Amino acid sequence: MRALVQRVASARVDVGGATVGEIGAGLLILICAMQGDGEVEADKLAAKIAKLRIFKDDEGRMNRSVLDTGGAALVVSQFTLAADTSRGNRPGFSTAAAPADGERLYEYFAAAIQRHGIPVATGRFGADMAVSLVNDGPVTIWMDTVG
Repeated sequence: MRALVQRVASARVDVGGATVGEIGAGLLILICAMQGDGEVEADKLAAKIAKLRIFKDDEGRMNRSVLDTGGAALVVSQFTLAADTSRGNRPGFSTAAAPADGERLYEYFAAAIQRHGIPVATGRFGADMAVSLVNDGPVTIWMDTVG
């Protein structure tokens, strides 16, 4: 699985002009299931993100996790994280999981984050979403279960 994790002061996702998910301080997690991914990869990535120390401590150093801060997570599906830009100018997405698998793993991943004790809001799989965020730092981390 692939994720783009952003430390945010706030984040929101709207579908058709209506807000479907919103958080205050915490993490915006853009997530993509790749071909061959399963629950093992989702659990591994969720555990890593839950413990990722990218929030400031009392000395201003990134030494605290979202769990330590009591923050929330907004989990948004984004198959374009699978983009292959190695040929031409149009990205290919053939390494992304099939839509049915992608949706199942997206929902499983969001639940896995929640099982770590982090409040979770979500977008809507497959929808045309408008994501708004106030990036804190900015801090943006690319994570991948491959490699």
